[in-house]
Amino acid sequence: MLSYIVYVAGIWVYYVAQKQTVSKAFIWAYIPILLLLPDYYRAITPGLPDPTFNQAASVALFVAFLMKGAPGYRFSVIDLVVGFYAFAVSYSEFLATNYSDAQNLMFYELTSVFFPYIFAKSLIEPFDLRYDFAKSIVLCLCIVFLFNLFENKMGYNLWQAYLGRLFPGQGQGWLTTFRFGLARAAGPYGHCLVDGIVMAVGYRLQRWLQWSDAWPDKIKQLAWVPWFTPAQFFTLMIFGGVFSTLGKGQWLAGIIAAGIVIIGRSKKRAQAMAAVISIMSFVGIPLFIAFLDYASVGRKNAADENQETAAYRYELITEYMDEASEHFWFGWGLMRWPEIPGFESIDNHFLLTYLNHGVIAVMLLLFIIFGMMGRLIRHGMSRPFSEPRGSSLAFTLAAIFLMYLIAITTVGMMYQSCTLFFLITGLSEKYLRISTWDGNQRGGDKVRIAVDSRLFKFRKVL
Repeated sequence: MLSYIVYVAGIWVYYVAQKQTVSKAFIWAYIPILLLLPDYYRAITPGLPDPTFNQAASVALFVAFLMKGAPGYRFSVIDLVVGFYAFAVSYSEFLATNYSDAQNLMFYELTSVFFPYIFAKSLIEPFDLRYDFAKSIVLCLCIVFLFNLFENKMGYNLWQAYLGRLFPGQGQGWLTTFRFGLARAAGPYGHCLVDGIVMAVGYRLQRWLQWSDAWPDKIKQLAWVPWFTPAQFFTLMIFGGVFSTLGKGQWLAGIIAAGIVIIGRSKKRAQAMAAVISIMSFVGIPLFIAFLDYASVGRKNAADENQETAAYRYELITEYMDEASEHFWFGWGLMRWPEIPGFESIDNHFLLTYLNHGVIAVMLLLFIIFGMMGRLIRHGMSRPFSEPRGSSLAFTLAAIFLMYLIAITTVGMMYQSCTLFFLITGLSEKYLRISTWDGNQRGGDKVRIAVDSRLFKFRKVL
């Protein structure tokens, strides 16, 4: 019965949506619940799907969203792509098992994939809330960072240690790992690498907020400190959060993705793009070849722990491709593939999706990543140079998609990292369709309202 506290999250979000607006409930109630509460604790409910905090909040917000007339929503083709992805994942599990076993995964795809996509698409850009959305994420991750510091030092997770008491028998499979003599912080996200992905997204959004002058110059209580600004403080906090996870794959993904942001910050974007592509080609290709040589030696011949980890991930692909191809279209079902001894953990989301749900789900996911990244870069290149420098949202969002592409080749896109991905997808889709401004003179001020260009066409006719 203690686990039923999960439903309080849904009640709170619904209350805020009714007393305030659906947009405020989404940004200041749903987002904190998503990022501050673990997504691996469930309310075990007989005869019904077992919701997490995030899922209970998602259902409540969606009900309020429909009751308010689905404000801000306009259909687009990407809705079908995201919806079909969620359906393909759910249907694959149904084929592999039955409805009773598959209902929780179906519920997950609906509440943690499709609903968040719709929320982000409908409730951010149409109401000029891009800064509020990013600030909510940054503030939540700053709180997570403070808990991460404790986990780094003490070696145990506070969410599991205390909140876990309300969910006996749940979340016990997540163990703290160590690197460089420190515990690798996992926060409320289950695994340190998932924490690393979420923090990397937060860092990119915070840098965009900082470059857009979206934070105030001073906090009244700290105005006497000559060097202190809120933007710098939050940037250091989120950077610390990225470091606290000690995830080298996520660090590398963030560094590479920064190349897209460099293009957006350059006044000569065509030359900057040529330079970035050249560097990635002349440096990246030899490094990739060297990595293949480094990783293909086999774990038995690895010289150290780092090479052994690289060899393991290389061997995963060669060992599991035949098993995946046996259930080519819809996979084996969630975690039901024939396990190969010595390869218990599938540290590659694309391979894991191929095994679990088949090639259709993999192709749809890649279509979303490459499609959005390409559209955002093309949009950013076609717009006038944004002031202040770096305030172009297009290049920041494109960098996040590239970061995801690289990072999830080393870890599964699980829990909040998955939901956050589809939130970014929803924001990106609406931004590309209706945004009439990109960058401003003072980020905290409302400069222009993003209006759907399909509205008010009669004015043009008159």
